[in-house]
Amino acid sequence: MNVRPLHDRILVQRLEEGEQKVGGIIIPDTAKEKPQQGRVIAAGSGKVKDDGKRTPLDVKSGDLILFGKYSGQEIKLDGEEYIIMREDEVLAIIEGGTKKKK
Repeated sequence: MNVRPLHDRILVQRLEEGEQKVGGIIIPDTAKEKPQQGRVIAAGSGKVKDDGKRTPLDVKSGDLILFGKYSGQEIKLDGEEYIIMREDEVLAIIEGGTKKKK
């Protein structure tokens, strides 16, 4: 898969959370909240200002980020679910979050 988001958009893959249990009851997938953490898979080249100069993004590929519950647009590529969102929808970058997932 070769996807390059345009301008100030980023491609994010949600991080999977463990199975949620409340008081010994297993919560079905339909009732679970989706995680609000993800890893940046690809990033655009930046936003173009009025003077024609391009502002680079603060996030880069491999960063672990936090984003809002209703941020971005969910898409499916090669059977995997991703989110495309603007950089300004990112709430925070988790420092030390560039380690590989299991």
